[in-house]
Amino acid sequence: MEDEDDVPQSSVNFIPCLYFLKKAVAKEKPDKVTLTQEELARVINETKNELEENSDEERVEDENVMETSDTEQPRSIRPATTGNDDDEYNFDNYDNELSEQFANLGDVAVIDASEQIQDDEDSEAEDDLIKSNDNLLIVGHVDEDAASLEVFVYNESEGSFYVHHDFLLPSYPLCIEWMHYDPEAGDVGNMVAIGSMDPIITIWDLDIQDTLEPALKLGSKGSRKKNIPKSGHRDAVLDLSWNSNYTHILASGSVDQTVILWDLDELKPHTTINGFQEKIQSLKFHATEAQSLLTGCCDGTVRLYDCRDPETLQQNAKIWNFNGEIERVAWDPHDRNYFFASTNQGNIYYCDVRQERHVWSKNVHEKEVTGLALNSKCKGMLTTTSSDGALKVWKYSETDANLIHEENVGIGQVQCIGVCPNNPFTVAIGGDNKRKHLRVIDTREFDSVRRSFGINV
Repeated sequence: MEDEDDVPQSSVNFIPCLYFLKKAVAKEKPDKVTLTQEELARVINETKNELEENSDEERVEDENVMETSDTEQPRSIRPATTGNDDDEYNFDNYDNELSEQFANLGDVAVIDASEQIQDDEDSEAEDDLIKSNDNLLIVGHVDEDAASLEVFVYNESEGSFYVHHDFLLPSYPLCIEWMHYDPEAGDVGNMVAIGSMDPIITIWDLDIQDTLEPALKLGSKGSRKKNIPKSGHRDAVLDLSWNSNYTHILASGSVDQTVILWDLDELKPHTTINGFQEKIQSLKFHATEAQSLLTGCCDGTVRLYDCRDPETLQQNAKIWNFNGEIERVAWDPHDRNYFFASTNQGNIYYCDVRQERHVWSKNVHEKEVTGLALNSKCKGMLTTTSSDGALKVWKYSETDANLIHEENVGIGQVQCIGVCPNNPFTVAIGGDNKRKHLRVIDTREFDSVRRSFGINV
């Protein structure tokens, strides 16, 4: 048998974002899309036309930038990045490479209908069904030039964990937000919004599989040819937050230094929040105070907005200043007056919205803190992750946080963490180890966690 070390590994293979769904929100058997030859050709032609228009727009913009006077030095032209100066994954060229991949789909249009893949005769097999006691784990995955959204089934009682279906994404994913709302139906749904290197937010219906297109899109790059104006963000979308109280509202934060509140019913921006000095990396609506939106910015500030009055929300914002770039923000589920913020210097801050300064701070990791997971059923339990490769469990109070457990989880630099809503002791983490980049961990397996929180398994 071939040794595992001899098996060629992808040069880029990692998980930038994920989201754990609660049980019983998905269809037992998702609908399958069967495209006719004509429909497939339409999708491919629309994609190729869009890519050509984008190339034309970028060419015109580049020409405009390069028009300088005889005495003026040409300005450097550099695509936006995610803040990684080393650009280890070649993200500067990522969209170009992925565009070429999608453009090559043109060859598929000549496939004869008789050669199309048919549904398996055993489509009623147990693995095809999503049971009421299954959790879904939605994973953004980058493998070489391909970006995909993978829908895993996780069943704790049965010990099962497998990919149920997936979607090919048009751009490298940066964030995922689930929405129990279908804008087209104006009713409950099972949708996920994806923010990516592309400024367009795509929305996918998880109850449909084998589709090549998102159900909806937010934003437009515009088109000079068709006289269509730009709308929405102008650069990569770094985080999303759905308002579970006002279900037609979705917030997005971007590299373009703006936050947009989207009206999902209209598929248009409702309010644009400016005034940031850097890109917005994290944001979160309050669980019960629907008007309250928390934002974390790379200028080291956390801002709390009251979104009820768009005219006054900026001047009335509460602001906290910290050392370093804000990586993540999260509300405390046990006292909604408190929130956490983490930075790229490995620090976390615990704050009371009624106070101007943080309550306490602590250096918890050697590198940036990429994940904050709070246990909604166990008061005082916080799990953190970092690009230093470690997962740590903390017991916190209003005065401090004590380390309970730590370990290197073996998935490289940890990029993201998600909490299982039905069992918040279970977390999923994604990293950049090319061999193993996704793990699901039940923190109750750690003796120190059981002792500290009085857990009986």
